[in-house]
Amino acid sequence: MGMAISHAIASGMGGMRAAGDLVARMQMTRGMKIDEAKRYVADRLKVSVSDLTDPVIMTEVREDLEIGSATPMPGCAKGIEAKLRIAEVLDIEINCVRRLKHKGLI
Repeated sequence: MGMAISHAIASGMGGMRAAGDLVARMQMTRGMKIDEAKRYVADRLKVSVSDLTDPVIMTEVREDLEIGSATPMPGCAKGIEAKLRIAEVLDIEINCVRRLKHKGLI
């Protein structure tokens, strides 16, 4: 049930359109409760907790920090590049990023 609950909560926050995916990632990787995860992500992104659900604000934040967006424009971070930036911004380890670093590919 843990993954289903995290997915439902992330979807309710706008998923990748806002910051739901980032909050869910903190819940799953660090076992944070929803409120703690929201505060952590908001602090790391330098926005308020209420801004996390605003797709307009979060689109700008995501583009500025290059952490991916639901509809990336040409030249914007996508895929592994976005994951690398998410790992840096949230100060977490993401397995695929760790493996690529270990192989010396990034």
